[in-house]
Amino acid sequence: MFDTTKPHPLLAQVPLTVSPFLSLPTAVTLPYTYRSAPTSLPSSIIAENGEGKPKYVVSSSGHSAHPEDIANSCKALQAHLQKSADAAEKAIRDWEQNIKDRDLAEKRRVAPGWLDRTEKILEPTKAQSKQENDQGLLDAHPANSISAPTMSPSREGEELDRAFGGLNVK
Repeated sequence: MFDTTKPHPLLAQVPLTVSPFLSLPTAVTLPYTYRSAPTSLPSSIIAENGEGKPKYVVSSSGHSAHPEDIANSCKALQAHLQKSADAAEKAIRDWEQNIKDRDLAEKRRVAPGWLDRTEKILEPTKAQSKQENDQGLLDAHPANSISAPTMSPSREGEELDRAFGGLNVK
């Protein structure tokens, strides 16, 4: 047998030289955060977990899920966001319509009936008594009817009255 403390006789005849191009391996220093591998392996990701789907997407917090579950939750979130956006757009449309309705109500208060008709021609009210018909159209003031504010006749009307005379409607 060989004595391990003495070199082999053949190897003792070979001279050893130190090469500057050769470096011997050094010991590796481990970081302080080094943890050794567990002695037992975790349960298989393919094993049945009661739901039929292996949960192999694992977050840093330890929560695990199947990719289909993640896709379904993303679709549900997208549907919720779309529903919220539609509700916001409807609220804006209702708000704008409310503003238009209030504006129209204010205009109708100022000029009732004007915005409710397609034709925009004002018609004078007709005289109701025979006595008023005899006085003339411009001089008549109906007692019971509501009329537009009185306006002074224009110069063109006066010139027509002078040229053709007064109109007596019977």
